Amino acid sequence: MPSLRVALAQVNSTVGDIPGNAAAVRHWSRAAADAGAHLVAFPEMMLTGYPIEDLVFRNSFVAASRAALRTLAADLAADGLGDLAVVVGYVDADGPAPTSSDAVPGSGRRDASALLFGGGIAATYFKHHLPNYGVFDEDRYFEPGDSLTVVRLGGVDVALTVCEDLWQAGGPFAAARRAGVGLVVNINASPYELNKDDIRLSLVKRRAAEAGATIAYVNTVGGQDELVFDGDSMIVTAAGELLTRAGQFTAELLVHDLDLPAADATANPAGPVGAAGESPRVEQRRDEEMAIERFVVGAAPRPLTDGPAVGGIAERVTDEAEIWSALTLGLHDYVEKNGFRSVVLGLSGGIDSAVVAAIAVDALGPQRVVAVSMPSGYSSTHSRDDAADLAKRTGLDYRSEPIQPMVDAFLANMSLSGLAVENLQARVRGVILMALSNQEGHLVLTTGNKSELAVGYSTLYGDSVGGFNPLKDVPKTMVWRLAKWRNQDAARRGGEPPIPENSIVKPPSAELRPGQVDSDSLPDYEVLDAILAGYIDGDQGREDLIAAGHDVALVDRVLRMVDLAEYKRRQSAPGTKISIKAFGRDRRLPITNRFREGV
Repeated sequence: MPSLRVALAQVNSTVGDIPGNAAAVRHWSRAAADAGAHLVAFPEMMLTGYPIEDLVFRNSFVAASRAALRTLAADLAADGLGDLAVVVGYVDADGPAPTSSDAVPGSGRRDASALLFGGGIAATYFKHHLPNYGVFDEDRYFEPGDSLTVVRLGGVDVALTVCEDLWQAGGPFAAARRAGVGLVVNINASPYELNKDDIRLSLVKRRAAEAGATIAYVNTVGGQDELVFDGDSMIVTAAGELLTRAGQFTAELLVHDLDLPAADATANPAGPVGAAGESPRVEQRRDEEMAIERFVVGAAPRPLTDGPAVGGIAERVTDEAEIWSALTLGLHDYVEKNGFRSVVLGLSGGIDSAVVAAIAVDALGPQRVVAVSMPSGYSSTHSRDDAADLAKRTGLDYRSEPIQPMVDAFLANMSLSGLAVENLQARVRGVILMALSNQEGHLVLTTGNKSELAVGYSTLYGDSVGGFNPLKDVPKTMVWRLAKWRNQDAARRGGEPPIPENSIVKPPSAELRPGQVDSDSLPDYEVLDAILAGYIDGDQGREDLIAAGHDVALVDRVLRMVDLAEYKRRQSAPGTKISIKAFGRDRRLPITNRFREGV
């Protein structure tokens, strides 16, 4: 059986930085060649970054992507890497954008993969399945491909596929079985959400069985606005054996030797039906829609002169460790890719701001984090002490700006009472943070969690101000879990826990009036988060939630709060997605909406 040394480049790209992304391809291709690889695969849209959204409608952007691909092929050869097969994602076009009056069905913008070899573009493939759910809008941007590209490399037939092709049965993987390929390369930009790695592995196994071939799955890593990508690249055999698997949230080169069947164009043994409930007839129809285009590149591969390359299998981590890595990487890349030098946040001594501060320190280092205590006349001594304690533990830049004189100046000129005075305090704090941002160039981090955003428990233009929210998709109950995990992890490593224990155990409070606690306005968070998970993440209705055992009056109260707060969420800062349904790109509801559950 022919042997191929395959390298999966689990790397970070930046949307729009085409020269920088191309340079990264050259760097990691050199590393792959030095490791003796015959083929190296990079993620989906590596050259352009992902997602590019409406940039795809600009002819200049598409032209830059196509030109960069040609230049990259020549540069790789000039680097002495002409005999290395490099699979890279980019944006192509064979027609006008769908927004053009000249658009023609069946042509347009393409989410593409290219195999570069010998200084040229040896073969290309256009993504067949286009996701149009959740955070994805690819049916708006791209035309689907209708043929499978098979490249004969080193005596092995290798099929090229892209991301969503893996998530649906039939199509490219059924065609790959018919084409008799030995290896399917699947390049991805698959965003993270909790426990998606478990789904991903079982999915790759199903597609490997469907194709009757080994699958090399490579995923990007890094943050892009609200999305974060976790990598988790892997290689799985047709029999479902996991050969090697990369870690999550780490940039790395996964190198592994594969013994693959020699190319003979004989169909592989039929695998099982792909997705549950799909009939063989449906799969066959999808398969017949795809032509097979074959290419041959290079002569026999370089013989392997060293011992077998074994990529290993990275250890899985706890949910809390996974989420913490997602949040720190998401914040780090948002700051770095947008050119901010530092961040600033309000540090109250409560659990939410404490966790955001710890995330920021882990993501950026303490020298790039400014935390401001802004006590009012209602701020407790223990809150001020807890904020100062966290600053001492983490080494961040800690400042204090008492707000009572500013609040008093407002009240001396305006007659306000009750909730208006409470919100005034929050808005004065927002003004202070934005002033520091303007004066010193910091990115303001807001600290509201998903539970508070869901029910509108925040002050518009007050504690909600900011350019990024690390906790936007993190329920309150998970915030506590993360705080406990981070402290335990520090202790396990022999370090100092960053979050004061008092911030974790004390009842949460906005401290905007005497004796205030969150439970004055909200149900217990354990109960609230369970209702919110059903209503928001699960799209359950009132009757579904009641049938699940939730109190009728409480369900009605929570659903009303969620529905009425849509206008606040529409104005909220972006934040890293970690759940199956995050506010923003995932959940799109009208602000003006009179439909109410149970009415």
